[in-house]
Amino acid sequence: MSDLKPMSFLIFGAGSIGTYVGGSLVLAGQRVVFIEQPSVAAGLREGGLRLDVSVDSHRQAVQPLIVPPTSFGIVSSPQEALQLEPFDAAIFAMKSFDTPAALEGIKPFADKMPPILCLQNGVDNEPAIAAVLGLSRVIAGTVTCSIARRSAGDIVLEKARGIGIAAGHPLSDRLGNAFNAALLNAHLSPRPADMKWSKLLANLPGSATSAIVDMSPAEVFAHPGLYALELRMAHEALAVMAAQGIHPVDLPRLPVRLLALALRLPSFLAHPILAKIVGGGRGAKMPSFHIDLHAGRPDSEVAFQQGAVVRYGEKVGVPTPANRVVTNTLLALVHGKIPMAEFSRQPEKLIALLADQRSP
Repeated sequence: MSDLKPMSFLIFGAGSIGTYVGGSLVLAGQRVVFIEQPSVAAGLREGGLRLDVSVDSHRQAVQPLIVPPTSFGIVSSPQEALQLEPFDAAIFAMKSFDTPAALEGIKPFADKMPPILCLQNGVDNEPAIAAVLGLSRVIAGTVTCSIARRSAGDIVLEKARGIGIAAGHPLSDRLGNAFNAALLNAHLSPRPADMKWSKLLANLPGSATSAIVDMSPAEVFAHPGLYALELRMAHEALAVMAAQGIHPVDLPRLPVRLLALALRLPSFLAHPILAKIVGGGRGAKMPSFHIDLHAGRPDSEVAFQQGAVVRYGEKVGVPTPANRVVTNTLLALVHGKIPMAEFSRQPEKLIALLADQRSP
């Protein structure tokens, strides 16, 4: 019966994932407090949240769901949040490059922090959280839905899939029940590393390359040279996973094992399968790397995805030249070291960089 009691959540970030998850939990009767920047927090206090989830047949919501500002809390710091009430769980829902600042902010209050469910992309966040709070207070998670953010607190669900939560933690079952009561389609995963790396593998195709050359994922996969580059990045990731004893697993409504199988086929056989998976996975929007780059944001999650393949490849002795070139090139664009026009609609220049790359 205890699993039926409302939980109290502290959610770091009210972006696309935070708004979708947090708003859904509020509508299901859970208690939610968001931590956001003061300018964003002010807008949410006034306008609340708006969730367009009409693509989810389980919701039966033709009109956007409105979450009034009186139904949730919104603060601008962990100190302010922890003065409100004890929380059962916290959720990291911000970009991976915001993790270090968030952890610095909670260090003075580490003894008061609840376990953190990490719904971020990449494989570096859980170890970073564990270094501050300890292994017992970090729960790996992943989001397989495609969610677009229209403005602060206003999101549209483009692909309704679900959420993976690592099994085995004392809170895992309760979290799964709360998320499923909120129609978030949560599944418990017995192997957290497999879950996180499988999401990373699924995120690779048609993401960073699209941002660099300013082409849609469909255009990337239609270009022979870029398609070969995408295959090479994915093969490198699979080799790094295998060297660590990590295996591709299916995620909520995301067939990662089919993706891995397709990657092992001859390229001409793999192409239609990969194109379908990539096209279906991204919905109608451009990849987030492209959106962030062209919005002028000062950082990119490429360092936590393709960059993670490079870092872990170095640890296990697996060369990763394709992921290295793409990571370094996109970061150079993000940081203004290369003009945006350098590779725009010029895929041959990116392909040439890889041809010049020498494996370590």
